[in-house]
Amino acid sequence: MPNSLLLPFLLTAAPAVQPSWVQVLLYALVPAVVMVVGAGVAVLRPPGASIRSAILHFAAGVVFSVVAVELLPDIVKRHRPLEVGLGFALGVGVMLALRFFTRKAADKEKSVSRPAEAPVASQTSPGEAASPAGTLPMGLLTGVSIDILIDGLLLGIGFAAGAKEGMLLAIALTIEVLSLGLATAVELRQEGQTKARTVGIVAGLSALLVVGASVGITVLQGASDNVMELVLSFGLAALLFLVTEELLTEAHEEPESPWLTSAFFLGFLVFLLLGMLV
Repeated sequence: MPNSLLLPFLLTAAPAVQPSWVQVLLYALVPAVVMVVGAGVAVLRPPGASIRSAILHFAAGVVFSVVAVELLPDIVKRHRPLEVGLGFALGVGVMLALRFFTRKAADKEKSVSRPAEAPVASQTSPGEAASPAGTLPMGLLTGVSIDILIDGLLLGIGFAAGAKEGMLLAIALTIEVLSLGLATAVELRQEGQTKARTVGIVAGLSALLVVGASVGITVLQGASDNVMELVLSFGLAALLFLVTEELLTEAHEEPESPWLTSAFFLGFLVFLLLGMLV
């Protein structure tokens, strides 16, 4: 057979090139760095509520687009309903359990700290009260840590499914953790943390994203179709939970307006077109 006739056959038959561990690490560093940048912006000039809501709407649209355009077709193509049902149920169950325990820890921390703070305030002078020592909100930090670690694992899952899926998911998570970095920095500043310590804490938290991505790609590299279907379904449920129960819930804390709502659809459209072009 002539080489010119062989070429199309070889192109269609060639297996998809899986990204290396170093490539995944480099892609994971992008959202990690952006999260720290978001924290830096928040401590220098905190964004208004409407700007943060717009970012959350846009991030929700972006993540939802990646789920619908990239992950869902890949899951349907493998056609393993048992693994899909099991993985999806596990994903929803894990996310609900994590939200329950992190909120419970945060509520317990608030109930313990309030009575302890009252006598201290009565014994300090106005000058001392203006400069609080700033205890670490462990409930908040625990929830953010788990959230970022799961984001990293989802990124590793995306790259295990394919380089294109991983790259688009990396961009989507970059926008999501930008809003997370902004929110975490604002919370830490309200708890009395210094600007430098706030950025340092967020930088430490962002490293968990790289750790999660490294674990995800290491464990799933070369996994069987059954395992990948299970894991992708878990990731699908986790990302849908992220969109509906976290990003959009927080975004709707600000009164809705047409331009805020349109930010969601803009994010979806941008990544729908990007998925066609990449």
